[in-house]
Amino acid sequence: MRYLFRTDYRQDISVARHGGDLFWYGLLLFVMFVIPLVMGEFYVGELGGVFIFAIAGVALMLLVGYTGLISLGHAAFLGIGAYVNSVLLSRGVPFAITLPAAGLFTAICGAAIGLPTLRMSGLYLAIATLAFGSIVGTVFQKWESVTGGFDGFAVPTPSILGINLDGATGIYYASFVVLLFVIWVAVNILRSPMGRAMVAIRDSEVSAQSMGIHLARYKAMAFAISAGMTGLAGALFAHYVRFLAPDAFDVLLSVQFVTIVFVGGLGSIQGAIFGALFVRLLPQFIAIVRDDLPFGIGRLPGLEPSLFGLVLVLVILFQPDGINGLWQKAKHWFTAYPFKRQQSSRRQKSYAKSERLR
Repeated sequence: MRYLFRTDYRQDISVARHGGDLFWYGLLLFVMFVIPLVMGEFYVGELGGVFIFAIAGVALMLLVGYTGLISLGHAAFLGIGAYVNSVLLSRGVPFAITLPAAGLFTAICGAAIGLPTLRMSGLYLAIATLAFGSIVGTVFQKWESVTGGFDGFAVPTPSILGINLDGATGIYYASFVVLLFVIWVAVNILRSPMGRAMVAIRDSEVSAQSMGIHLARYKAMAFAISAGMTGLAGALFAHYVRFLAPDAFDVLLSVQFVTIVFVGGLGSIQGAIFGALFVRLLPQFIAIVRDDLPFGIGRLPGLEPSLFGLVLVLVILFQPDGINGLWQKAKHWFTAYPFKRQQSSRRQKSYAKSERLR
């Protein structure tokens, strides 16, 4: 068993709790950088898609899991980042500029949608963000001179230092580096006073306001940061799909992002990574077993969204801590073995508002 003895206040806010974290995360980074050298292009491309969805998952986790603000319009932010990046690239702007520009412009849009909805919460906020997503989708369809409308928009090939990122390996490394940056930003935000204010707003807005936390300011900042990170994911998503169409950023994509947060585990950056793995690999698993399912189930239309909905309901009912909760329980079991007790695997605290009313 490992016991952590803290001798310095800085250990409480340190990213790595002990040397074991540094070793295992360092090994994980090494494996991630080596994977394109030993795996096929298809698998490298799929992992690149996982990284892009993980960026969007971390962004939405800051908003939903740590601030308590639900959003069903993050597909719109993904689309804004994708189109801004692609349009700037088509006009000769370097990728090193278009990528942060897409994130910055999307963050401004996030602040713009966050300010009018500050007095909303729960279902009303979800409906407002859903309406915002519909408005943005209509803009993508009608602004044909910029977005190409339903005819689509061919995404130019980006390059960094003269190296074209036109293959699965290039997108893999670019997405992985951006994911590391987003995780680093998110972890540092959560260790700061702003992160503690976000958690206080999530737990109780009344208590947070009584402690002097400016609700409007921190909610708008949470929306802006979450939207900006999603804009970065959108810029990479444009190069992943290589051709943009308005119907690619529909409400189903927003539901997938919400599924990442809830299935991965609310209030956990690791949960966003686990959720992205689940959401991106589930369609591939369905495609593999579709022909072997009995009674023609594999040929039913809408099988994939139905499974997403079913999994989301089952997780909320039986495992509200998500995949990350299972991972934490497994780690605790192996750490405490052979002194593990039955009470050690009790359900952990959930941050859903319905749970706090018990």
